[in-house]
Amino acid sequence: MNRKDVCAQIQASGIIPSVRVPSAEDARFAAETISQGGIPIVEIAMTVPGAVRVISDLVKNAPNMIVGAGGVMDAETARRCFDAGAKFLTTDGLILEIVEYALKEDIVVFPGALTPTEVIAAWRAGSDFVKVVPCAAVGGENYIRALKTPLPQIPLIAAGGVNQQTACGYILAGAAAIGVGEALIPWEAVALRQSNRIRELARRFLNFVKFARRGTGMKVDEVVVKRATVLAWKEA
Repeated sequence: MNRKDVCAQIQASGIIPSVRVPSAEDARFAAETISQGGIPIVEIAMTVPGAVRVISDLVKNAPNMIVGAGGVMDAETARRCFDAGAKFLTTDGLILEIVEYALKEDIVVFPGALTPTEVIAAWRAGSDFVKVVPCAAVGGENYIRALKTPLPQIPLIAAGGVNQQTACGYILAGAAAIGVGEALIPWEAVALRQSNRIRELARRFLNFVKFARRGTGMKVDEVVVKRATVLAWKEA
């Protein structure tokens, strides 16, 4: 799967599950369960013990899953993740050396950014998407909408605090995708190996994206967001 294909899959799914759990075994369980729930993409955070090995194992044993690396802090770690088979790299801040490395290796990259200046810098550096993080802390969907007004050409991924109540709103505000962590992969569900619970959450978030995209282009207000959210819940 090449860079263009990975970007297309991210656009199609609209969800990037971020796995931040206490052990490699937990990470494998979470990733595999998310895939069973219908989301073919997973981001393994570098805070997971043995994260690079987890990426390698998933790439070998789950060939239909698009596995990426999250929270990458330097080019050396990016190289190790790429060698392990990661299909995309993400950061929690604007680290241009990682963008440069990704472009050199022709791998999808979406660095973290927050201010308009950072978002523009990330896009001009060659990023495929720009991850706005932590989004909820600075206005949530209203902040995404405010960024998209002057920067409609930049595909934004809303991350940091996205949950079931806000997922539709971010897509309606113009986000190309949402990055979801604990709201999709609750720690206790992983610890107790509650695969049915995680699969159900995956289906719900897929529905949130689907119904919100049906409303894209409409005048977005609280009623539209609530309606999309309710329809998604009903079909979940």
